[in-house]
Amino acid sequence: MKRSFAGKTDTGLVRSVNQDSYYIDPDGRFFIVADGMGGHAGGQEASRIATGAIQSYLLEHWEGPEDSVHLLEKAFLIANQAILTDQLEHPERGDMGTTAVVLIFRDEGRPWCANIGDSRLYRLHGPRLEQITEDQTWVAQAVKRKALTPDQARHHPWRHVLSQCLGRDDLQEIDILPVDVKPGDRLLLCSDGLTEELSDPLIASPLKSIRAGEVAATALIEAAKDKGGRDNITVVIVTIDLK
Repeated sequence: MKRSFAGKTDTGLVRSVNQDSYYIDPDGRFFIVADGMGGHAGGQEASRIATGAIQSYLLEHWEGPEDSVHLLEKAFLIANQAILTDQLEHPERGDMGTTAVVLIFRDEGRPWCANIGDSRLYRLHGPRLEQITEDQTWVAQAVKRKALTPDQARHHPWRHVLSQCLGRDDLQEIDILPVDVKPGDRLLLCSDGLTEELSDPLIASPLKSIRAGEVAATALIEAAKDKGGRDNITVVIVTIDLK
């Protein structure tokens, strides 16, 4: 499954520090986006620790016997413990945490994704953009219970309240799922700095019209900044090649 890929991060127009982190494996085997929280130093450090820990575990165990579900689960647990350890060593960062979304391509016929929090994975198939991951937020749970409509959730004052993140000793089950892809599809990993500013149709537009991944990534970030750029913005685009 040949693929091309590109990524970009931007501080945005309001924040003074970029608390997002991302990593692209040079061989295109896996992709990570994390969005930290807990003050300038804390959020920046939490996303950096998580991204580094996940990257290290995947690289070390990539050829091992674990299937992709257990590989991703263990990588997230290791990242969570690394943040908890740092919290103990640096009490001033005791409330830090981070979201994370990870996409991996192994020899299993299809990629797998894991996520914590509200960083997302999307798939563009033809003209249709689909959100693959489910936000782990208070408002997402309220929509699921039909207590809120999707439009109400988008503008709700509690829309940023996470039900899960890395950096908590009560971490619950990690969402891990296979991702069906076809030649020509595009996959987008992003922090909520993108989705807070842009609706799905506005996200889909440059993904459909701009084939060069780096140019499309830049266009998405600039579009989010044009809408306010109130948070850090990170995007990683993976294109499944036609041949």
